[in-house]
Amino acid sequence: MSRILVVDDEPAIGWSLREVLTDDGHAVEIAPSAAAGLAACRNFQPEAMLLDVRLPDRDGLEALPEFRAAAPAAAVVVMTAFGDLTTAVRALDAGAFDYLPKPFDLATVAQMITRATAAAERPSKVASKSVASGEPSTLPAADELIGRSPPMQTVFRQIALVAPSDLPVLITGPTGTGKELAAQALHRHSRRRGQPMVTAHLAALAPTLIESELFGHRRGGFTGATRDHEGLFERADGGTIFLDEIGEASPEVQVKLLRVLESGEILPVGASAGRQVDVRIVAATNRDLATAVASGSFRADLYHRLRGFTIGMPPLADRLDDIPDLVNHFLTVAARRAGPAPGSVSPDLFEALVGRPWPGNVRELRHAIDHALVLARGGTVGPEHLPAAQSLTGHATTSGSYTEALGEAARQWLLNAWQEEAAGNLHERAVNIVEGVLAREALRLTDGNRTAAARRLGLDRATLRNRLGGE
Repeated sequence: MSRILVVDDEPAIGWSLREVLTDDGHAVEIAPSAAAGLAACRNFQPEAMLLDVRLPDRDGLEALPEFRAAAPAAAVVVMTAFGDLTTAVRALDAGAFDYLPKPFDLATVAQMITRATAAAERPSKVASKSVASGEPSTLPAADELIGRSPPMQTVFRQIALVAPSDLPVLITGPTGTGKELAAQALHRHSRRRGQPMVTAHLAALAPTLIESELFGHRRGGFTGATRDHEGLFERADGGTIFLDEIGEASPEVQVKLLRVLESGEILPVGASAGRQVDVRIVAATNRDLATAVASGSFRADLYHRLRGFTIGMPPLADRLDDIPDLVNHFLTVAARRAGPAPGSVSPDLFEALVGRPWPGNVRELRHAIDHALVLARGGTVGPEHLPAAQSLTGHATTSGSYTEALGEAARQWLLNAWQEEAAGNLHERAVNIVEGVLAREALRLTDGNRTAAARRLGLDRATLRNRLGGE
């Protein structure tokens, strides 16, 4: 069907990509270095290309303009196992068709190649820029999105793809996951980066003043309006406005927001005529807006206009592998502030952090590290310096309260099971449930290492295997 060039120095990846793409009918060439890939471009003339960032002879992103010059008709997909937001943005700025974080699913690669070859048949509208020039694309250290986990790689790719456009973006996710940081990244990597970014925390604005704060007012527009007031949309003209907690907007404000999205016009309170503004809208919510639409508390038309593109921020529980990087980042930020200098970090600290519930997500983790640094006073930071964990109900939890919760759960289970007609062997059933949970969770906490899991539980491997049901 098409000629595909894979530039990657890992033999296993090259082999697997050749297998799946050949099965789809493509002709595939493998090049283990940038130099070999450029030579293959001249002879093979690929229609699509999979280009790794870390190559033995040079950086794949630095070589990307040369690959595009050597094979101008080829759509280039950049691959990396060490990606961050900057890498994703550099790749797309340099003219890549798409960005593929490793590890990847081979079916995803096949679908991406299908899209890439289809795009290669159309005239390219992407203006390639030098990755070594232009404005810096990194965020200030304290406000950086951190993570190498697959969920965060997906976020980075989404930001890099949508940032250059003017589409409205809806950022979803639980409290504390970094929705405002994502909005800042969208603005910084957009064409509006030199213009203002204005944040409106809708839940914090007084209900009686929210329209005036957002859209401004004219003198005499209401009692006490003694002068004209510029609203947040006017301040953001030419740039981006971030509407945090959009789910808290009143029906009246929702109507006016819809007007801005549809016509680009705002109507200040007390004004007789509207005013055009050129503003990109980025909104965020921790609520399920689809449910709010179904219940009638949020307008369906506004919801669909806001979600021109949606980015879902993952909870910390879905990206526990990022905790070491996040902690190191928080320590670096702390080192730049006045206060106790961060000392070394105990390995037990990371184990304790991974084993905690994080209902407050990354924000809670950051506060926990700040708390630990104060208590450690420049010494080694360990689990004993952490604040009490927070339960999903927001109450501090200790080992004793966890024990009480487990006892209460067992009591409730027994009361329910007691009502069953065939309620025999209740003790055996309860023990099997608990032992199964312990075995599976210990296996997760040890990354699948059965020896380590068995040791922490005080079991031998054979017993652990039995608790796992022979898995």
